[in-house]
Order: sequence, then structure tokens, then C-alpha cells
Amino acid sequence: MTESTMTLSKETERPWTNAIVVLLISLVLLALLLWSFAPTISSLMKDWRHDDNYSVGQLVPFAALYLLWNDRKKLATCRATPCWWGIGLIVLGQLARMFGLIWMFESAERYGFVLTIAGIVLLTAGGECFWRVRWILLFLFLMVPLPGRVHNLISGPLQSFASSGAVITLELLGITVTREGNVMMLNNRIPVGVVEACSGLRMLTAFVMVAAVLAYLVNRPRWQKVTLVLSSVPVAILCNLIRLVVTAILFIWVSGELAEEFFHDFAGWVMMPLAVFILVGELWIMSRLVIEDQAEQDKVKM
Repeated sequence: MTESTMTLSKETERPWTNAIVVLLISLVLLALLLWSFAPTISSLMKDWRHDDNYSVGQLVPFAALYLLWNDRKKLATCRATPCWWGIGLIVLGQLARMFGLIWMFESAERYGFVLTIAGIVLLTAGGECFWRVRWILLFLFLMVPLPGRVHNLISGPLQSFASSGAVITLELLGITVTREGNVMMLNNRIPVGVVEACSGLRMLTAFVMVAAVLAYLVNRPRWQKVTLVLSSVPVAILCNLIRLVVTAILFIWVSGELAEEFFHDFAGWVMMPLAVFILVGELWIMSRLVIEDQAEQDKVKM
């Protein structure tokens, strides 16, 4: 065997060797990460199980793994060279965790967990791979429930808007409605309370996640992807309004028990396909409004 052949063989084997080493180191660091953040992960899973507003968070890690698998061919071309800047991200994640532990701010611990994951990726896989998966790493933040103050800041206006929107829509349909706070009186005899669970925050978190996954998967210009994700907010509000109006009509025509079952069970399942249909329709409209050059699409593709 000639010297040039031996050199070529070594260069061919080296990427595989580097990939195996990086994978082993990543697995060890991931195991240490899971062990270190075990209490944080446990409390996070508890919130997913008991808080309907953020139950969709438990699907985020699986969706992220799917996105990674979908990009496996592109990731295989990355050079796996360790980047020491990853240590800085890991330290930042640990500082966020310490802040949360000292000041009893649980959200900081959870955000620190995601930052530490990002730091491990940067440290072991390098800047090129990190840049390729940056959107997936940002996507992981969606699995963390909003801090209490932010939650209250959002849910209150959502609840008030849901009440006002339902009243206006029902009156347009010819139903007499009076409102006191977040309680609607239908035909002056049937009270319907728009409680916090009716605010639509659960739909909002779910639709943002679905829109983010859809935006990542479609081959569209970046402005269309951003528009798609941002539009998931009004889409969620619209779908929640439809659910409230239909529920109120059922209170009048059928019974309160059936209306509540519809609101909490059936309507939740129906609204998700409706939202996906609206988002896909939005993509279709944007594709007809603007015709992008193919080279430009390839340039901005994530």
C-alpha cells in the first residue's frame, strides 16, 4: 500500500473517529447534566402534568429530537470540533441556576437548564454544528412555563379580551348578552363565567409550538417563517373565541353540563386542526402574494 493511499485512508477514518469521540463525550456530559438538574427536571415534569396551560411543554423535547433527525444529513456534514466558548454558556446556565436557587426563582433554574444544554452542544460539537441547530436550541425554551408574573400579565388581558369578544360576537348573532366582569348573562337568565381556564393561554402555548415546528420545516423565506410564528398568537385568540361562542350557544340550546364537556374536551381537539389549517392557508396566501427567486429561497433557508 502506497503512502498516499494510507494518508487518504486515515483522513477518511478521522471524521468518523471524531464523531464517535464527540458522541461519547456528549453522552457523558448529558448524563451529568440530567443528574445535576434532576430536581429541576422533576418540577418541570410536575408542571407539565398538572398545569393544562403548559402541558404541551412535554412534547417540546420530542419535537426537537424530530427536528434534529430531520436535519441529520445536513448535520452529518458539520465539522465536529470542540469550541471552548461553550464553557461560557455552561457557566451562564449555572449562574442562572444559582440565581434561581438563591432567590427562589424557579424559572431561572429552568432557563439555566436549557442554557447548559446549549453550552454542551457548543463545547462538544463546535460552532458550525451549534449554528446549524441554533433554532432548535431556542425552541427548547418553549418547554419552560412562563414565570408567574409574566403568566398573570398575559392571562388577565387574554381573559378580558375573550369575554369582550364573545359578548360582541353573540350579540351579532342575535343573542342578548350582558356582562359583569368576566361573567356573561345570556338572554338575561343563563350565567356563563369566563374563568382563567377560558383565557386561551393553553391554546396560545400549543399554537406557538406548532407554528414554530411548521416554520422550521417549510422551505420559505425567513420573513414568512417569522410571520407564521407571530401570527400564531392572533390565530390562538381567534380559535379560543370560536370555542367560547360555540360553548355559550350550547348553554342556551342544550345544557350547561354538555357545554362544559364540549369546552374542556371536544373543542380542544377540534381547535388544533383548525389552527393548523389556518396556518397552512396563511403560507399558501403568502406564497401567492410574493414570488421569491429560488436562489434567494435557498439563501435564506434555515
